[in-house]
Amino acid sequence: MSTIRIHGGRVIDPSQNIDTITDVWIGRGHILAIGPHGEPPDRTIDATGLIVCPGLIDAHVHLREPGNEEDETIATGAMSALAGGCTSVACMPNTLPPLDTQAAAEFVVRQAKRAGKANVYPVGAVSKGRKGEELAELGRLVDGGAVAFTDDGAPVASASLMRKALTYAKMFDRVIMQHCQVPELTVGGVMNEGIESMKLGLGGMPGAAEDIMVARDIRLAEITGGRVHIQHLSTERAVELVREGKKRGIGVTAEACPHHFTLTDESLRTFDSNFKMNPPLRTKHDIDAVIGGLRDGTIELLATDHAPHAPEKKARELDLAPFGIVGLETLIPITVFGLIEPGFLTWPEVIRKLTIAPAQLLGIPKGTLKPGADADVTLIDPEMKWTIDPNKFHSKSRNTPYGGWNVKGRAVMAIVGGEVRYELSAHA
Repeated sequence: MSTIRIHGGRVIDPSQNIDTITDVWIGRGHILAIGPHGEPPDRTIDATGLIVCPGLIDAHVHLREPGNEEDETIATGAMSALAGGCTSVACMPNTLPPLDTQAAAEFVVRQAKRAGKANVYPVGAVSKGRKGEELAELGRLVDGGAVAFTDDGAPVASASLMRKALTYAKMFDRVIMQHCQVPELTVGGVMNEGIESMKLGLGGMPGAAEDIMVARDIRLAEITGGRVHIQHLSTERAVELVREGKKRGIGVTAEACPHHFTLTDESLRTFDSNFKMNPPLRTKHDIDAVIGGLRDGTIELLATDHAPHAPEKKARELDLAPFGIVGLETLIPITVFGLIEPGFLTWPEVIRKLTIAPAQLLGIPKGTLKPGADADVTLIDPEMKWTIDPNKFHSKSRNTPYGGWNVKGRAVMAIVGGEVRYELSAHA
């Protein structure tokens, strides 16, 4: 492998508290050094004006393979990740069949290796068939490469099963990632329950459905000593509950998605299914609370919940269209728009939530530029202005609410294992 010198960029590595203009050296698939290095490079990359950081990690994506390859495949999803600056992703198990066996986890690992794009880590199902009835064979899933467990797409509704899952996952030092929602409270829901749903005559999904499940799972984490990770936090009270749990020393972490701090339920006035997601878009009050949680560290991670759906599926009537949006290729600019430009978070704070924090959550050896670490590196142009065009996405799907937005900030290069696997073309 060639030696690469990334020259003159703003190197931000929260794992080492580095934020300075310097060089990053890569060789033999690993980070050689930050700063001066004696070995002459085979290639020099001019990073003047760019941010150079550990490869971004998205701990929550849906890649649809096996079973719904018309929406996305592991290869296309991993390519979409690179275009968005993510060199590693953790994929959810709501595939057909679900990722609930060792063989299923191994399939994901094998397909990702074959694709040769971003690193893909499987997240195993908590329950067999994701039916919420019987615990999956968690130990075998770990043997197959699973880095965490979730029934995402659906919550683990049974408190008894969740308690067992937290207990068993603790034995393997794995986290349970939970889609927090009381199913009985959201039946027939299309959007957030409130003034807007009443005006539009659409079925509502109350914030209390999330709050109640978050409270339950934090308590179960407390009594088991296990680790629970709250996915796509979206309500004010849920943020408060996580904050309270942390103060009591409970093993709870949380993530927020860009759409939950940039869009409100008022967007559904258009009846556009690209604004239909689960959990739903909430109120401005909830957005402020999510941003507050991101600012004070209550919410450690940013994640996209990248949920691709083929155009013909999203084109159905609002109540029949599936939930979810693609998010990988809009992660950086929408985060800039929602968090950095308003001054809520700095670049180092954002990069922490997309590198070392998810790496620690998943227990993977990524998210750092320490010498000897895997050479996964993302280069970002923080000032690049561009217009989001879904037709140019590398993802198979186009379901984004951000199409046509004029934005700033973009990944221009992604390096995985010392190999440049994505480079933004001049006319992308």
